[in-house]
Amino acid sequence: MSTTSLKLPEALKQRVLVSAQRQGISPHAFMLSAIEQAATADEQRAAFIAQARAAEEQMLNSGQGYDGDEVHAYIEARIAGKNPARPKAKAWRG
Repeated sequence: MSTTSLKLPEALKQRVLVSAQRQGISPHAFMLSAIEQAATADEQRAAFIAQARAAEEQMLNSGQGYDGDEVHAYIEARIAGKNPARPKAKAWRG
């Protein structure tokens, strides 16, 4: 395991100490957890964006897309516990 040094403003250091104590963990464990959560959130966001870009590329290449109103109705029905048919992709180019 490598060592990294962090220079924290005093106010932030005190917040870390208080939060770590409240959670019953060391300040080191608190900072490791915070860094892990931030890295995971960044990775998930990057994956989400990559999936969105791939979906956009597929839509542009295929000329097929989904009607927003149909998608919303489908989602609302699913939330209501129903089992609706999935919306069908439609040509959106003229």
